[in-house]
Amino acid sequence: MPGIVVGNNESIDSALKRFKKQVEKGGVLSEVRRREHYEKPSEKKKKKLFAAKKRVVKRTRRG
Repeated sequence: MPGIVVGNNESIDSALKRFKKQVEKGGVLSEVRRREHYEKPSEKKKKKLFAAKKRVVKRTRRG
């Protein structure tokens, strides 16, 4: 879980900016979106296979 310590001479804006960067880098928001609703294991598998096929198609198009 991201967390920051605000220094004595640090502005709230810069601390908030650092916190947002840590949240984005940690993938917190994408994890929340993913866990928003229950996903059956079969649905997870379908998504995973679809993503793999998409990657293969993308690679073959590139050359």
